[in-house]
Amino acid sequence: MGMPDVVAFAGHQVHVCRYREANTLLRWLGADLRGQTVLDVAGGDGYWAGQARRRGAKAVSVDLARSKMLRGARLRHAPELVEGDALRMPLRAASVDKVLSICAIEHFDDGPAALAEMARVLKPGGELVMSADCLSRRDRWPHLFAAHSRRYHVKRTYTHESLTGLLDSLGLEVLAHRYQFRGPLAERTYLSVSARGGRVGFNAAAPLVPLIALGDARSPNTRGSIVLIRARKRDSG
Repeated sequence: MGMPDVVAFAGHQVHVCRYREANTLLRWLGADLRGQTVLDVAGGDGYWAGQARRRGAKAVSVDLARSKMLRGARLRHAPELVEGDALRMPLRAASVDKVLSICAIEHFDDGPAALAEMARVLKPGGELVMSADCLSRRDRWPHLFAAHSRRYHVKRTYTHESLTGLLDSLGLEVLAHRYQFRGPLAERTYLSVSARGGRVGFNAAAPLVPLIALGDARSPNTRGSIVLIRARKRDSG
């Protein structure tokens, strides 16, 4: 493992929420992706698309941040890195088997339009796995939510109900959803780390992952800081 891979691993995997979040989405994608094209929307340096490539996929990451893609090109399992806008992706309709999107939609000026693009490029029968900020108890700590939104340019939050409605209108059926940071203490921890610690705080808080996972297992799957969705595109035929 070269230094770029070590740095990327530390940034993406040693993380209080990304470790469980992204690995759950990858598990939903499948362990064997040979012969499949997987697209990561707003994939940054392409690290997570690279994990799909390790599983045999033809992996593509679309992002506007050229500096991140230049770093990603040095990764051992670098995917195809495409500079493009998630609202107007330079891909043909029905050209990918699976779409991955990790906490990206809440940052878009038009989240529903981005979902429509994901649906457009997905083949019938293909799957979308994604996550989004929900922050279901944000009204309890408005100052933390405001700081989080400013720091990360959060335009809109989503629940599994709102995403189910949007995806249904685009011809996708939701197969599963899962919330993370479900309890009040866990959700306040998420917001506090985000608002006050930023990216370094998320990495520093990584030792809390087992405790938060245990708390999630004991809490209802109805609300939380982050919502994960697995959906399948209906066969129009």
